[in-house]
Amino acid sequence: MFAYVIRRLLLMVPTVVGIMVINFFIINMAPGGPIDRIISEMRGGASMGERTGASEGREVRSSEPGQDTRSSRGLDKELRERLAKQLGLDRPIGERFLLMMKNYVTFDFGDSFFKGKRVVDLVIDRLPVSISIGLWTTLLTYLICIPLGIMKAMKDGSRFDVWSSGVIILGYAIPSFLFALLLIIVFSTGSVFRWFPLRGLVSDNFAQLSTGAQIVDYFWHMALPIIAMTIGGFATLTILTKNSFLDEIRKQYVVTARAKGLSENRVLYGHVFRNAMLIVIAGFPGAFISILFSGALLIEVMFSLEGLGLLGFEAAVGRDYPVLFADLYVFSLIGLLTHLVSDLTYVLVDPRIDFEARAQ
Repeated sequence: MFAYVIRRLLLMVPTVVGIMVINFFIINMAPGGPIDRIISEMRGGASMGERTGASEGREVRSSEPGQDTRSSRGLDKELRERLAKQLGLDRPIGERFLLMMKNYVTFDFGDSFFKGKRVVDLVIDRLPVSISIGLWTTLLTYLICIPLGIMKAMKDGSRFDVWSSGVIILGYAIPSFLFALLLIIVFSTGSVFRWFPLRGLVSDNFAQLSTGAQIVDYFWHMALPIIAMTIGGFATLTILTKNSFLDEIRKQYVVTARAKGLSENRVLYGHVFRNAMLIVIAGFPGAFISILFSGALLIEVMFSLEGLGLLGFEAAVGRDYPVLFADLYVFSLIGLLTHLVSDLTYVLVDPRIDFEARAQ
């Protein structure tokens, strides 16, 4: 197993490099860029200053025609060259990529173009939010859906199976952001109740609270976002668990075990559970990464939770390349490591699985 883990870790290197290569060149070939944004903001600031001066009664003289020509041509070109050198964008694209990956090995992400902070500090600040949303949502979904799926499999075709299927399909049909809006209106705005905070991961006085109070405060803030994210994940995992158990229950080894006089619980949890859970475990990394990459973005916006999803979205819109590529790099590492953990969990659930033998 140790050799298998080492091989998987080594394979992560070309995988991450491939992901970064594709995205780096696509993003750099896209129209617009940080230099265009900076120049646009500078021009916008000048226009605002001119309008302010005019409103205060100061005379704003228009530039001479020759000055306009130089501003739009020569000065603009000089400014672009100066900004490109300042941002490190004057080098060939291949050289920039190699330098970026060399720094990323030591998690040196550089400085943000627009936020005035080191990128690693921004990632560290936002990472707990994304991990909190992804981890607690995934765990809560599994803790609810696995027992529910087992119960539905044991009572297949009963009234409980029918009405529970209707409930989970209804929850699946409701978008998480719409359910989040409903939760905010009912439980946070004061229109009906004001039981939960409207924004943020913790309270402003979090540092002054005791350890127990800090834990309560943390989950108090995370309750509504996690509920909103969890509601849409019930259907897929519950039905998957149910069908997986039904397939195993109908196999010959279950009939044999029952014929030997084993109790139903022994048959279900001693034999069926181990085999049926393999396919369920296989979906864990996909569910976790899906929440981190896309599912949590709208929730982060609605509950003012500053996570990696929102950070990456802001960086993509604002052409903040250091933040954007660092965000992508961290997401890629988390995804690959999560898949490795999933494979190791296979062995814990079913020791008969031997990745070493399969690799030979």
